[in-house]
Amino acid sequence: MFFERPDSGELAVLVHLEFPQHTDPDDPREFEELVLSAGGDPVDFVTGQRSTPHARYFVGTGKLEQLKQCVQLHQAELVIFNHNLSPSQERNLEHELKCRVLDRTGLILDIFAQRARTHEGKLQVELAQLRHMSTRLIRGWTHLERQKGGIGLRGPGETQLETDRRLLRVRIKSIEKRLEKVRRQRDQGRRSRRRAEVPTLSLVGYTNAGKSTLFNYITAANVYAQDQLFATLDPTMRRIQLPSIGAAVLADTVGFISHLPHRLVEAFRATLEEAASADVLLHVIDAAAEERSRNIEQVEQVLKEIGASELPQLRVYNKIDLLDEPNPRIDRDDQGMPVAVWLSAHSGEGVELLFDAVAELLGQEWVQKTLYLQPDQARLRAKLYASNAVNGEQYADNGTIELDINIQKTDLLRILSQEQLEFDALSWQA
Repeated sequence: MFFERPDSGELAVLVHLEFPQHTDPDDPREFEELVLSAGGDPVDFVTGQRSTPHARYFVGTGKLEQLKQCVQLHQAELVIFNHNLSPSQERNLEHELKCRVLDRTGLILDIFAQRARTHEGKLQVELAQLRHMSTRLIRGWTHLERQKGGIGLRGPGETQLETDRRLLRVRIKSIEKRLEKVRRQRDQGRRSRRRAEVPTLSLVGYTNAGKSTLFNYITAANVYAQDQLFATLDPTMRRIQLPSIGAAVLADTVGFISHLPHRLVEAFRATLEEAASADVLLHVIDAAAEERSRNIEQVEQVLKEIGASELPQLRVYNKIDLLDEPNPRIDRDDQGMPVAVWLSAHSGEGVELLFDAVAELLGQEWVQKTLYLQPDQARLRAKLYASNAVNGEQYADNGTIELDINIQKTDLLRILSQEQLEFDALSWQA
């Protein structure tokens, strides 16, 4: 954008190197899925191994010659690295390969730019792109790089490169202010839900784990859900009614990925704060994925970055319909509390177990009984209705009011305290 580059194309040569000292290497298969999600057409996959990256080209000179031959053979217009390149490495490679070069961060940013639909999502992607771009302005606009004098050439006393950087800083500050406003609005919404005592459940997990499919099944929403990486980018929230819980808010969030660029974590902080402030995190896991354990570790790492690692968490092992022996169940710890639920969001098997486990995790003891009230206890009846605790009502011949109650016991005890009544002193039927 800021220096002369060939037009980008769809045909792409992929590059993945192994470094023995890296304890957590990127998955080549996941890298290919990322390229496909971006709309790329991989025509060749170049792999290799080095002890350390080459300072000038990242790959060695021999591998560079191999890349040149691949680009010429397939007439590829794009070379994508499954690594983060420095700005100078990116420019040196483009100069040698005569085509556009993209690193892992640039690839993920491109996918995010395609997926953004809401105004907030587009702002967050633009912020991440500008921060990434600000490091790649060196040696651009070479024909205007020096300050010049003379008629019509006197300017503000800065090079074109300095002007570009200044304009980028101005735009970044503008977007940050607008996202700060979004952050305050979201925080206000969270405070309102806390005052109304509506619990928030946030779906988090590795990309393509099935979060949006589960979200659609529970909420009957029509959120975009596809078998591709980063199908969901914009956060979606729905108010739902869950059995034995009542009203709750369910949030669907952007998927995580290994080595998620820090710029994206920063740009999407307003969105990720929805996860950090949830009452319960539903960590959705692809039960059939070969890299299941590694994906769980990557999600835990991102949760730690956004300050959500200490929140109550329930692991949701999704896609059990792809396992040899699908068995919906709840796994519990030594204290008997639920720690994991095995289900299929595609078929709906085991989703009711998820509701039961969430009710237990919220630490809420619910009263689901029939309460018999006398005519002179109308004030208590009115307060129960105001708390949305009454599911049904009948009148007996003697004037007794029969109320079918469904309410948290802590809320019921608070109401009874206001009326100076004792729980055991009332007439109940299970």
